[in-house]
Amino acid sequence: MKAFDLRDKSKQELKDMLDGLHKELFNLRFRRGAQELPNPLRLRTLRRDIARIKTVLREDEKGIRKLLEQKKIKSKSKKGA
Repeated sequence: MKAFDLRDKSKQELKDMLDGLHKELFNLRFRRGAQELPNPLRLRTLRRDIARIKTVLREDEKGIRKLLEQKKIKSKSKKGA
């Protein structure tokens, strides 16, 4: 998952995706404790994906980058002009 792909999503989509990744990470950690982890590298990719989503959400919060809602408004105003 790339950061530029995440910036094309809305805040709610990112939050839902973040919740799903947290649940998957929890389940994989639980399975790791039981020694039944099929792909240990998935833990690393999940942690990095979570960090990417949090970074994009924080950029939006700080006003560094705007997410999908703002892009729709700008594109509509350009079409009308």
